[in-house]
Amino acid sequence: MTTLEKYNAIFCNVLQLNEADLSNAVFKQTPLWNSIGHMSLLSALEDEFDILLEPMDMMALQSYQQGKVILSKYGIIIA
Repeated sequence: MTTLEKYNAIFCNVLQLNEADLSNAVFKQTPLWNSIGHMSLLSALEDEFDILLEPMDMMALQSYQQGKVILSKYGIIIA
């Protein structure tokens, strides 16, 4: 499984989205992406990619697209 497939699977599973909806996923604008969904998403990303996100990065992850940029800071290229 590629990093993109893993990343997409996390968003789909945690936020119960279809892959077609991922590019438009935004915190507090996507139905299940509320504060609880956000914490679940962060935890799943940390577990899957074996990282520990910095608090500033946790707060900065506000969209599906932004998550890719943030993970790249940890050496994880989503492609």
